[in-house]
Amino acid sequence: MQYFEDIVVGQSRETAGKTFTEDAIIAFARQFDPQPFHTDPEAAEKSNFGGLIASGWHTASTVMRLMVDAAIDLEASLGSPGFDDLVWLRPVRPGDTIRARMTCLDKTPSKSRPGIGSARFRTEAFNQNDELVMSFTSIGIMRFRNPPPSQG
Repeated sequence: MQYFEDIVVGQSRETAGKTFTEDAIIAFARQFDPQPFHTDPEAAEKSNFGGLIASGWHTASTVMRLMVDAAIDLEASLGSPGFDDLVWLRPVRPGDTIRARMTCLDKTPSKSRPGIGSARFRTEAFNQNDELVMSFTSIGIMRFRNPPPSQG
């Protein structure tokens, strides 16, 4: 798991994969995104997607869980102020297995809060055929393992 010092600009980390099932797609969509192409296999067949697809928010939530399991140290993480340029590029269907790759673009120690820094990551999610299904850029705020001494 990674503290600020462990992050290497340009380095990528891969997550494990997670397979989407029809039941999970429908359950998520019924609660959070109840559009027919997410909740009703028959209606989805008649949609422009030609079949049931996962909500993009289901994909994003799954990728977040994969990232936490693979790369986010719960002691070091201080959350995120947000993300930019989220795009869903391909539908995720029942039986698809999604994995993610996070690449550090840059990192900066805080000027006002010693012992804390931020890193910007490009996250890409791929299906089992290595097709890009989703991507975004985010910032993670994290603790140093060994904070520098206070300048007081």
